[in-house]
Amino acid sequence: MGCIHLLDRSVCEQIAAGEVIEKPASVIKELVENSIDAGATSITVEIKKGGKTYMRVTDNGCGIAQDDMISAFLRHATSKIKEARDLNSVFTLGFRGEALASICAVSRVETMSKCRNNEVGYRYVVEGGERVELEECGCPDGTTIVVRELFYNVPARLKFLGKDVTEGNAVANIVTKLALSHPEISFKFIRDNRNEMITSGDGQIMSAVYSVLGGAFYNTVLPVEYSLNGVSVRGCVTKPLQSKANRAFQYFFVNNRSVRSQIFTAAIEEAYRNIIMVGKFPGCVLMISVDPATTDVNTHPTKAEIRFSDPKPIFDAIYFGVKNTLMTSDSTPDAIADMVIRPKKVLTEEEIFAQPEKPAEQLSFASPPVTLASEPKKPAAIKRFPGDSNIFNFFDEEPQERTVTAADTGKKIAFKYVNKFDPLDEAPSELKENAEIAPKREEEEIHAIGEVFKTYIVAQRGEDMYLIDKHAAHERFNFDTLKSGEARVEMQTLLSPATVSLSHRGHAAIAEQLKIFDRFGFEIKMLKAPLISVTGIPMLLTEDDPLDVLVELSERLADSGYCDFESIFDELYHSVACKASIKGNIQSAIEELDYLAKLVIEKNIRYCPHGRPVAAKFSKYELDKLFKRVI
Repeated sequence: MGCIHLLDRSVCEQIAAGEVIEKPASVIKELVENSIDAGATSITVEIKKGGKTYMRVTDNGCGIAQDDMISAFLRHATSKIKEARDLNSVFTLGFRGEALASICAVSRVETMSKCRNNEVGYRYVVEGGERVELEECGCPDGTTIVVRELFYNVPARLKFLGKDVTEGNAVANIVTKLALSHPEISFKFIRDNRNEMITSGDGQIMSAVYSVLGGAFYNTVLPVEYSLNGVSVRGCVTKPLQSKANRAFQYFFVNNRSVRSQIFTAAIEEAYRNIIMVGKFPGCVLMISVDPATTDVNTHPTKAEIRFSDPKPIFDAIYFGVKNTLMTSDSTPDAIADMVIRPKKVLTEEEIFAQPEKPAEQLSFASPPVTLASEPKKPAAIKRFPGDSNIFNFFDEEPQERTVTAADTGKKIAFKYVNKFDPLDEAPSELKENAEIAPKREEEEIHAIGEVFKTYIVAQRGEDMYLIDKHAAHERFNFDTLKSGEARVEMQTLLSPATVSLSHRGHAAIAEQLKIFDRFGFEIKMLKAPLISVTGIPMLLTEDDPLDVLVELSERLADSGYCDFESIFDELYHSVACKASIKGNIQSAIEELDYLAKLVIEKNIRYCPHGRPVAAKFSKYELDKLFKRVI
């Protein structure tokens, strides 16, 4: 007698349901996605006890016709695709025809739906996959689906559900992602009879961000709008100083579908490299638009993951889009940002002294003396201070296009630039003329006043005062200069060559990138593998054994396949830049402070290589308000 037999239909449906319906959040995801595909502009989600006993999704979409009501709950019944080639152009969120069948197989489902052109709607009840009732009913346009007692007929699955708060939070997370990905739809989320979220549905991404993630998150983000190689990226990213402790605030959407991909995470974190604190992560809401034919969203039962035929254009678009935003939109933080309110009146010096309650004779002003070094010193750089060098080198791959506004005509002019020259060098003649005829106003000149605690530079430009961390500023300059290849670390020649034994792959890695090691102050002669001869070492690596550092770098470089040597060397960049920089708690000459102040403010240096802020800005109005000089 054979041992293979066919399973009962109800058993098959319960097994299939387990692939799609894992918990109440899975039900909400499938139902809301169907509502979105139905063209709804308003969707209400309600749950009780985490969704385990009651879930309701109401929309104002196109509704379900009577003839389709029963078919909609059958497995692999869908209106989205008809043949295999349709899979290459899927724009809808649901298309496999498994959601409703899987939901009704493990719960009690009641559906009420009415098409806009019909006078009455229909009510359809299914329990455990079996039809119970189908009748006419009065209901508004659209569809309402109520799901009760999830997994009532599968107790083995029911006992593995989490606590009510855990399951409810999972549902809230799903609604959050759907609301962010569809700002044109007004969402309402009700949890245990309490309104937890309402979005406007005005089609603006930032409106959805404010409504869903709150004002605290909204006030820390920068807008992103970028296109490259047919890939469009829109949304927002957090400022580096407002980074998060984990990746929970990273939301990625491809063609309005929330998905996971290591490509996205790698691209955005690479864009934040060296301007964010160690152990912190950027937050973001990014909408990525690509050709559906280049994606595969059917690689996961719940379509939570995605694959690309060519991931490089996706990576580049996200990386350059975020990097461009950080370079152009982020600015030196205001020290008293919450006090920036337009004053009604600014009091003059005479008006202040004229006030009877504070006579002039009771006021005294004193200025602390500023000590200058007897002999001017130049900042201690790795090799030199190239005053005309560009600080940041983020656009190494290819020239990028930017738009600027001419000073006199207001006309927007587009030009391409790369990182190693002034954008005006290749700007249109109209822009050059405007740049030449618009000399810098005297009040915008930058000069250092002095320093406090032998660590922070006090500088002024116009009506703005800056506090600058001199060590962090100099370290950032040295780091970027070294990383761009514009400087070489000073080398100390050994009295006798040192022979170092490496692994064969480490030996090959050093041979491949010998010029990089030379830039760091290593003088190496390649011997027969796996030996090398070291005749010179970096002077700045006095605290570590340079030969051990060399061996470690060779192994890390080999592990990366020689293709990501910049990130492999970042730690050494940091170490060398730090040791070559001006130190805190040491008095500096005013000329040295002045040079660093100009460097920081004119070149817009904002973060040290470890992600700490370099400068803070105080406006004159903020100080006047602090000292009650304005009302």
